[in-house]
Amino acid sequence: MPTIHDVARLAGVAPMTVSRVINRSGYFSQETRARVERAIADLGYEPNSLARSLRSKRTQTLALVLTDITNPFFTTLARGVEDTARLAGFTVIFCNTDESGQKEAEYLKLLLQKQVDGFLLVPAGSSPDAVRALVQHGTPVVVLDRRVPGVPVDVVRGDSEDGAYQLTRLLHSLGHRQIAVLSGPSGVSTADDRVAGFCRAMAEAGLDVPEGTILRGDFTQESGYQLTRQALALPLQPTALLAANNFITSGAMKALQELDVDVPGDLALVGFDDFPPSMVTFPFFTVASQPAYEMGQRATQLLLDRLQGNAPADPQEIVLPTNLILRRSHLKHI
Repeated sequence: MPTIHDVARLAGVAPMTVSRVINRSGYFSQETRARVERAIADLGYEPNSLARSLRSKRTQTLALVLTDITNPFFTTLARGVEDTARLAGFTVIFCNTDESGQKEAEYLKLLLQKQVDGFLLVPAGSSPDAVRALVQHGTPVVVLDRRVPGVPVDVVRGDSEDGAYQLTRLLHSLGHRQIAVLSGPSGVSTADDRVAGFCRAMAEAGLDVPEGTILRGDFTQESGYQLTRQALALPLQPTALLAANNFITSGAMKALQELDVDVPGDLALVGFDDFPPSMVTFPFFTVASQPAYEMGQRATQLLLDRLQGNAPADPQEIVLPTNLILRRSHLKHI
């Protein structure tokens, strides 16, 4: 089995230089890097990752803990995380909590035992306990997609409030006054922020928000389906629906089709987060789209900067703008 000394001899450099190239640390020229990498490939050398981790107290692994990996938004975000981590020589362990605090706690305990270098976490539910535990443990963590009030932690998220505000203004500009919101659980910042954006736009337009027109459920297709049926049973039926994520939008559309409600002919439907082009033959929904891939990139780079001591001392909050994508589902004029 080839050793680091064999690589050094073939590349014509010192073993320390080979180590620097492998660990991407210290100075070396691009020419030197190319010679070392060519020697590694020619010899089939496999660095001893366990020995490196014992010396550096690093495992070169990051943990990405998501709430629903089946959601295309999180799938795209995860790709941004993995691509950025891989370029820096890190691998990523993926975990899915299904919005369960118990699963989240179990995963975090396991990942800490595996000594991952840092966490990228979409908190489950509304409790900050998991984030607070990681901060107290001293393991670097960046929170994705959601705010965690009261905990000093790095956050990278989309501007949920502004996205819902823009969608509501769009509906209002078309004459809609009776708008129902199909949102996620109370206490989850993405759900609360999107409701806040809706309420702000309604207030600016001088419109009241009738009781019952803000409906709360989960960020799932089944919840979108049930909330839509509730919305259409209101005494004052809405002329437009604003869904708080892509799965709720999909569930809402299923309910409307079953009830023979034409979109957008009978009712306008807008939502949050888009579906990847590969999943949709003919894009239909008007949405406030978040830059999921960039969110994953920015969060991972911030975590890597923390690990390398290059990040600002104070926790950072990076808020990425949403993009309003206009399609057919909102084209109902009143």
